[in-house]
Amino acid sequence: MWKFLREFFWFFKGIKVYALVGESGTGKSFRAKLVAQKYGIDFIIDDGLLIRDNRIIAGHSAKKEKTFLAAVKVALFDDKAHRDEVARKLQTEKFKKILILGTSIKMVNKIAARLQLPQPQKIIKIEDIATKEEIEKAIRSRQIEGKHVIPVPSIEVKKNYPAIFYDAIRVFLKRPRIPPITSPTRIHEKSVVRPEYSRRGRVLISEAALSQMVIHCVDEYNPQIRLKKILVKEDGQGYRLVITIDVPFGTQLAGNIHELQQYLIDNIERYTGILIEEVNIIIDKIIQ
Repeated sequence: MWKFLREFFWFFKGIKVYALVGESGTGKSFRAKLVAQKYGIDFIIDDGLLIRDNRIIAGHSAKKEKTFLAAVKVALFDDKAHRDEVARKLQTEKFKKILILGTSIKMVNKIAARLQLPQPQKIIKIEDIATKEEIEKAIRSRQIEGKHVIPVPSIEVKKNYPAIFYDAIRVFLKRPRIPPITSPTRIHEKSVVRPEYSRRGRVLISEAALSQMVIHCVDEYNPQIRLKKILVKEDGQGYRLVITIDVPFGTQLAGNIHELQQYLIDNIERYTGILIEEVNIIIDKIIQ
């Protein structure tokens, strides 16, 4: 019922949600303003921040976190106080379009849901707006120098996050179909930052550690389920799990297995901050 009312609220206001999707470090934040200008988008949600007209108006940046996993949790609005602050701000502002940045479609869908927004109606992939060479250059800059971009002027970052500020860059954008005399070229400034976690290196979850979490969650959900095999795949955006189990006779397979999938996703994401893209469960046997 609440979901229906929420969707009706945004439909009544005529809100359209856009998403810019691409792997970490491929230049999404750098190009966010280009996308916003092209589609006439009012708000940008990027790494825990709500941005409008080159100003941070709510939220706090994942870039200030000391560990990579803590940064992921901020970007996903995992903390209730954080997401409630941004959701309340959105409900009081007048706007028609909003852009959410994320590493996958699942991530932007999760952010939209947590901020009580409709699911994105238009998905833009970084490959659609950047060349292969530009993406590779951005990845090298991220991996070698640990540089990240926040799509607001340096004065905003220095005011809010002086400890991680590194440099500023200016991008000149031309406004199409408008005479130059009445509408000169616009200058967008972006801030380059170096988060604390980028200096220390990225923290990854090993296959063994993730498998132990799966074992614990399955046992906690139903100790009668026998876990036989766990396959973990990591694709740069999140993790995919393939789990083979034996289930006790009398188990309502359709409902309970779906609940188990969601239980695994919710608990692993909550306690690690990583994204679980998919959980496939294979039932090998029905046991007495």
